[in-house]
Amino acid sequence: MHTPRKTSPSATATRRGKARLIAAVLASAAAAVALTGCAGFEYEEDVCSSGEYPVMSVGGTGSACVSDDQEPPAGFVRYPQGKVPQQVGDKWDVYWDTHTLDKDGHIIDAPDAS
Repeated sequence: MHTPRKTSPSATATRRGKARLIAAVLASAAAAVALTGCAGFEYEEDVCSSGEYPVMSVGGTGSACVSDDQEPPAGFVRYPQGKVPQQVGDKWDVYWDTHTLDKDGHIIDAPDAS
C-alpha cells in the first residue's frame, strides 16, 4: 500500500525560496551577458580564406586575396614579409589603410589616405 507523502508548509516555502533564488541568479546572469555584449568573446575575421593569401595594389590601398597556387595579378604585389595582415582590423590591416608600396617596393604614404 502506498501512503501519500505529506509536505509541511515550511518545506514548501523552502522550495519556493530556492526556486526564486535560482530564477534571480539566472536573470542576473542573462542581464550581465546582454549588457556586456558578450565581452571577451571577440570574433576575429580572417582577411583571406584558407588556401589564399592577401595581396595589395601598388600605389593604392586596395587589396585582394589570391589562391596559394597563383601569383598576384597585374598591379598587385605580396605584402612585405612580417607586415602581412591576418585578421580584419589587426595592426597590419589598419597600417595598410594609410600606407602602400611604390613601383620599386618602398613603403610610402598612400596617396588616397585621408
